[in-house]
Amino acid sequence: MISLREGGSRRPTRRGRGATRHHWVRDALLAVVVCVVALLAVIVSTASGPGSAARHARPSAPAAATAPPPPNTYGSVLAPPAQRVNARLNMPLSSGLLFDVRTGRVLWEQDPHRVLAIASLTKMMTALVVVAHARPGAQVLITSAATHFTGSGVGLLPQGKWVPLEPLLYGLLLPSGNDAAIALAQYVAGTQNRFIAMMNARGQQMNLPCTHFTSVSGIVDQGNHSCAGDLAVIAHAVLEQPVLAPIVASRSAILPFPIKGGKLFLYNNNPLLVLGYPGTDGVKTGFTTIAGQCLVATARRGATWLGVVLLHSADTSDQAQQLLNAGFAAEHAR
Repeated sequence: MISLREGGSRRPTRRGRGATRHHWVRDALLAVVVCVVALLAVIVSTASGPGSAARHARPSAPAAATAPPPPNTYGSVLAPPAQRVNARLNMPLSSGLLFDVRTGRVLWEQDPHRVLAIASLTKMMTALVVVAHARPGAQVLITSAATHFTGSGVGLLPQGKWVPLEPLLYGLLLPSGNDAAIALAQYVAGTQNRFIAMMNARGQQMNLPCTHFTSVSGIVDQGNHSCAGDLAVIAHAVLEQPVLAPIVASRSAILPFPIKGGKLFLYNNNPLLVLGYPGTDGVKTGFTTIAGQCLVATARRGATWLGVVLLHSADTSDQAQQLLNAGFAAEHAR
């Protein structure tokens, strides 16, 4: 009920004021209910969000770690006792290995895991990296660095000219040209340091635990090393490479080359090829004062194919022939 007062304004009666208070309470309760419902919705949404799923989901299995490559057993597994060679060398040898080239089976060994400087045996890996990254008919620029080399070399590389890849590979592996090594490394990688990194990466791929390179040619001894077992693996890779196998088996080569006369005459340093040891078909010589005489040599007799690794040898020619002769005799006696 509404009454009229002075000024014409309307004021609620006692009952009107009570009804208004009732509406206020109802509205307040409604607001509280709305807030509670909204708060619950937020809580439920948070609980069902990505963070909650991660907390409550079953833990996923950890990612499988990349397994290291299995050990390379080529050149490390001894043949049965009845098939081994009993050889006593007349002169000192720091490390050596006699092995079956096809299988890697070891017929004789002397400290084969000893890590030693390897001199120009390094060039076996140089050659492998080159043929893996260069086109067979490529032309290689002879840089100033290639003509200002130290140690053994082809010696006739024309600075500033482009020359065929093939004669440089022969020059690398027959006379053990350090100048050829530099030219090839710069052609493939731009710099010698980048090429050395490629050599070490290839060694890791081949799982060679003893092997590390600091030189493209082997002229540097410090940090440039391997062992007989690893070198057997590298030699086997060279002999399986169709471009390189004929090169390392060559006693000499006459190749077209952009110099006076138009031909390059090269001769192999391998003492077994020089001496005409029957069946010799590789692979590489090496020498520095620190490394001493080094040799990786292979030869065939009928179905038998044997290889020998000699590191810091007093006489690579004599010891290689002695070991190979004993190996062939043992194989033919079986």
